[in-house]
Amino acid sequence: MRAWRRDRVIAVVAAVVLPLVVCAAAAAPASAAVRYTVTATFEVGNGPDGAAVDPSAHTLYVTNVDDDTVSVIDETTGTATATVTVGGGPLTVAVDPTTHTAYVTNGGNGTVSVIDGATGAVTGTIAVGSGPDGVAVDPATHTVYVANGGAGTVSVIDETTGTMTGIIAVGSGPDGVAVDPATHTVYVANGGAGTVSVIDETTGTVTGIIAVGSGPDGVAVDPATHTAYVANGGAGTVSVIDETTGTVTGTMTVGSGPSAVAVDPTFHTVYVANLAGNVSVIDEATGIVTATVPVGSYPSGVAVDPTFHTAYVTNAGIGTVSVISVSRPTPVTAVTSSPNPSTFGQNVTFTATVGPADGGTITFSGGSQALCRAVSLTHVSGTTYHATCTTKALPAGRDTITAVYPGDAGYATSGGRLTQTVAQAPTTLTARIDPSPLLAFTLTATLTTSGRPLGGQPVSFSIGSTHLCTQHTTTTGVAICLFTGPGTRLAAQDNDIIRVSYPGSTSYRPSSAIAPLSWSPNSGHNAREKNSRLIGQKIGL
Repeated sequence: MRAWRRDRVIAVVAAVVLPLVVCAAAAAPASAAVRYTVTATFEVGNGPDGAAVDPSAHTLYVTNVDDDTVSVIDETTGTATATVTVGGGPLTVAVDPTTHTAYVTNGGNGTVSVIDGATGAVTGTIAVGSGPDGVAVDPATHTVYVANGGAGTVSVIDETTGTMTGIIAVGSGPDGVAVDPATHTVYVANGGAGTVSVIDETTGTVTGIIAVGSGPDGVAVDPATHTAYVANGGAGTVSVIDETTGTVTGTMTVGSGPSAVAVDPTFHTVYVANLAGNVSVIDEATGIVTATVPVGSYPSGVAVDPTFHTAYVTNAGIGTVSVISVSRPTPVTAVTSSPNPSTFGQNVTFTATVGPADGGTITFSGGSQALCRAVSLTHVSGTTYHATCTTKALPAGRDTITAVYPGDAGYATSGGRLTQTVAQAPTTLTARIDPSPLLAFTLTATLTTSGRPLGGQPVSFSIGSTHLCTQHTTTTGVAICLFTGPGTRLAAQDNDIIRVSYPGSTSYRPSSAIAPLSWSPNSGHNAREKNSRLIGQKIGL
């Protein structure tokens, strides 16, 4: 298998057809402002071929065919943290991100090496078929699939036991293999037959054979769109397979000698390593090659970290890895509000305007609290969009409002902010005295804001400097205090004035009221009846 790869490289480079590359890169969608550039290059072993990323650990694994090793690289620093000796002629590698375990196919001796990502040690060697090349993992079922190029089969490995549990016959010269973990479907590129075998993981049987281009090599799946992409090394094309129908829905011309393919499922971007020395970048939505990125000599493998949106390309001819990063334009996000200032409890409408953009969503927040999540942007004109959020859930004070555009494949994340001034809501307090027998009175206070009852608030009743009681208002805004015989003598000393007060809160302004008590011990029942009407008035503060 290794010799076949090198022979193919020489043939491809000798027959580079430049017009294909120029033509493919000429067409681009509106989001072509996105730039894909090589931002770093680091050395690995001799003859680097396969690559795989553990996205949660931000670790890159690269197989070095001529050294019988695997380079383990810290993505954040771009430095090798370990070099692991494996079997003969390691070709490709796949990672289970849930167990942080890497599986390496050793094409020279028909085995798979198992690497513990935590320790960097080989914990097992599993015998498979002849000439193992492509490998893929289903992290949901913890099952590994190995394409045995020399045997025309796929070996099935149980990760838990580390044993081969089955062998499935596929087409001639199986090379690449990929898994859709959502549908538990395996796709195998049969390089010698120009087909793709479709395997149902549940039954372990081939459920379909799809004709693609000449010399299919790499295959990758976008699990979000359930689309498979096949690099046809002999045709210089990529076949697009709709997983639902099992049919080829498109064929795209890429560079010369495409050998490997990887997908960024978040940005829906496809990266194709062309042995002629470049990488074709495809926009899944349009099916157009949006960029052709020059890399090192004989790029044979590619892997993507979907969290960093970074592609790693192995350059077999010079023992390096090229790092391709995405540079996206950053939109301007502006936030306005109406009204500003506002009053606590009042509806406020925030408007975020974003541009340039091509749609998407906006999330509005006040401090750490989300006010409106993922509000769809509405097109205004050109590349300008906006979204609105109406809320009354704002505390009194100076509130910092943020609107965040999460970005997409075409544009970077952007945010805007605004200071919203929210005043305390005014309150109104009224008081009433209701007489009862035996020189007792019921003091009733009602607290409202904008005509609505305000419950759960403390209201105090007093005569002069003497506090009578404090009660919290009910849901109807009412607080009641019983005024008895001893209290009437205090009232007489204070000119018969009952004072009611609400201290206010962070959200509501204070207010108070007074209720004069007109009575005398000898005035009789009729005198007390005069106080059964509402005689308190609001005192605004």
